[in-house]
Amino acid sequence: MRMILFSSRQYDVDTFNAANAADAAFGFDLHFQESHLDADTAVLARGFDAVCPFVNDTLDAAVLERLREGGTRFIALRSAGFNHVDLAAAARLQLPVARVPAYSPYAVAEHAVGLILALNRRLPRAVARTREGDFSLHGLLGFDLHGKTVGVIGTGMIGRVFGRIMAGFGMRVLAYDPGTPAADLLALGAQYVPLDTLLAESDVVSLHCPLLPSTHHLIDDAAIAKMKRGAMLVNTSRGGLVESNALIGALKSGQLGHLGLDVYEEEGGLFFEDHSNRPLQDDVLARLLMFPNVIVTAHQAFFTREAMDEIARTTLANLAAWRDGEPRNLVQLPA
Repeated sequence: MRMILFSSRQYDVDTFNAANAADAAFGFDLHFQESHLDADTAVLARGFDAVCPFVNDTLDAAVLERLREGGTRFIALRSAGFNHVDLAAAARLQLPVARVPAYSPYAVAEHAVGLILALNRRLPRAVARTREGDFSLHGLLGFDLHGKTVGVIGTGMIGRVFGRIMAGFGMRVLAYDPGTPAADLLALGAQYVPLDTLLAESDVVSLHCPLLPSTHHLIDDAAIAKMKRGAMLVNTSRGGLVESNALIGALKSGQLGHLGLDVYEEEGGLFFEDHSNRPLQDDVLARLLMFPNVIVTAHQAFFTREAMDEIARTTLANLAAWRDGEPRNLVQLPA
């Protein structure tokens, strides 16, 4: 069985080939394509049984139709998120879509904590100073996390791990999730509250929810206005959760005191690529990068050895299960 992986890099080649060779149940014919999947590159998948896209590939109706015409019968996402897939079109074309629901929640949660610590203690600025021989402390004043309040929006696996870590810092944990409250967070003293209450009382707000129509621009001008003045916002989930244009004014006014982003609303065609030899074309992102109280990383929160190994193994296991007539981890069209 043949599968083509779009938006692949050397680390994908290494981890997928290793996982493919390690399990006798696999043995797939894997092909790696650096190009993003879109309407122009879908032709490259002709003759492949399965297509494996990444988070910034395009799987709208037009692309899915071209894949189906070329013989594709299975979409194996190598991500947990699926907001880039037109699920209605996939169902109409009888193209099953499987995802990796969990790989390493610790990877993303720990990266979110890293952003919080780096922002609070001005670590990038401090390191740059000492490298230039400046050992002064002015402008580096932070605050104790202990005793402060952290708001966790979304308490799936990643949100729960993040909440447990922050409880370990001695923080009061507020949580918002329309689903069932997480027993492990409740046992640590976390409180589930309405979103407005979380925004109003949190010193740090961290996003860990999926991007759905109901969560698109969850954090906008109105939401930021409800936050504590000078609070910190961290997003390691999906860029579309935050209205990017709302961030500039909030940072300039001081309503938003710190901002940590590992994802960005318009990251497609930008993240996972080297653009260092030409001017940044995204004006909003360019302005955000100029603020000293902003840290942007390039969608790397998931990027640990453990997570990459698990992504490869689970993706290939999803393909094997579909081949054997026992599909697993399928993405269902919302009711």
